[in-house]
Amino acid sequence: MTFGPIHIDHIGIACHNLDDASVFWHLIGLAQGDHDETVREQGVTTRFFSTSNPFVGRPSKVELLEPTGPETPIGRFLEKRGPGVQQVCFRVGDLVGLLEHLKANGIRLIDEAPRTGAGGMQIAFVHPASTGGVLVELAQG
Repeated sequence: MTFGPIHIDHIGIACHNLDDASVFWHLIGLAQGDHDETVREQGVTTRFFSTSNPFVGRPSKVELLEPTGPETPIGRFLEKRGPGVQQVCFRVGDLVGLLEHLKANGIRLIDEAPRTGAGGMQIAFVHPASTGGVLVELAQG
């Protein structure tokens, strides 16, 4: 069974302030995206930085995540854990098929069907209880 190609799309990092959190990524030479995006349904403003990856048409990215308020998922994450890696996202070729496969094999999903995320991508989250403690985002688009 194949759901690919599958590769790391981005690593999501929760932060209190996008501008403060961006300094390091600029200093090491990552390219900041053209604009920030607020995803109201998720209560977050995102800023992406691209790496250079000669092996894939789309480079892997770092996604900074600033909450729009304290009672949002990222706001609660920051309150509980502080700034840091919040999730790892894998880009997949067949998101619906992969979700069905995971569910059929007893994997606990946060999203059993795709929803729209940043950049208009279709996304779904896998519960950390099924991944060894890591929030995994799956994306297609």
